[in-house]
Amino acid sequence: MAFGSVNEIAPPKINLFLHVGEKGVGGFHALQSLAVFGQAGDRLAAASSETLTLSLAGPFAVGLSATDNLVLKAANALGMANGAQMILEKNLPVASGIGGGSADAAAALRALCRLWNVARSDLANIAATLGSDVPVCLLGKPALMEGRGEIVTPVAALPRLSLLLINPGVPVATRDIFARLTTRRGIGLELPAKGFTDLADLLRFLEKTGNDLEAPALSLVPSIGEVLAALKASPGALFTRMSGSGATCFGIFPDDASAARAGATLKQQQSGWWVHADSVAEVNIVHREQGRDFAPRTKGA
Repeated sequence: MAFGSVNEIAPPKINLFLHVGEKGVGGFHALQSLAVFGQAGDRLAAASSETLTLSLAGPFAVGLSATDNLVLKAANALGMANGAQMILEKNLPVASGIGGGSADAAAALRALCRLWNVARSDLANIAATLGSDVPVCLLGKPALMEGRGEIVTPVAALPRLSLLLINPGVPVATRDIFARLTTRRGIGLELPAKGFTDLADLLRFLEKTGNDLEAPALSLVPSIGEVLAALKASPGALFTRMSGSGATCFGIFPDDASAARAGATLKQQQSGWWVHADSVAEVNIVHREQGRDFAPRTKGA
């Protein structure tokens, strides 16, 4: 028996680094990325219904199609005859490099399984058919993405992060960025098995990484450079980078208050920018047993 209604949050996905390998079978590039998730984003409500429908609301719903939408594709991919009345509140900018549509699809998979009271052991496989970012968005926790994105390994430990996200208001098509890609770092990087002990540890690691899509995105959307410069100049900014294929960029700050202050200042200076202060929850899933540390199982384990 299904529940009457459910709600799911589709938080922003932030790529702390993103390395690209060579193009493989099917024309897809191999990727390697450390993805984390904010606390607030799009919201999906689903209620019992005889038919499957989707309506859109929120500040970024304008111009989106309710019939050709990843949320409906996710619902149909479950292959069930159940109905649901879904309402998607779009609070994240579209085509912005923070996994908005993918997070929405993942939220739909989670919400409908709850609404229809079904347990699906194949959700990760279904997610992989919907897009490269959907598997990690389905997990919704800090993780290393590999392959096309279908190989997801949770991070054992990560400090709490205070973030400021900024988008210059320019949508970016991922395919256009990859078309301009000329330099790749490759995919051989390994994360510390025990994760990151504190913020300084994480920042030292990130300084050795990059986002291979940042240069081609800058050549296509120069305003990304303005956003990065503004973030770097903000008091307290510890680290800045573009997320995904852009155009959203992020800054890591010492605490929520400094991120919020920087955001308030930039919002006043740039009324056309989307400015969002958020945070990433601390992760510590390394367990101690008889004096030894045990990390979560990774791919192939």
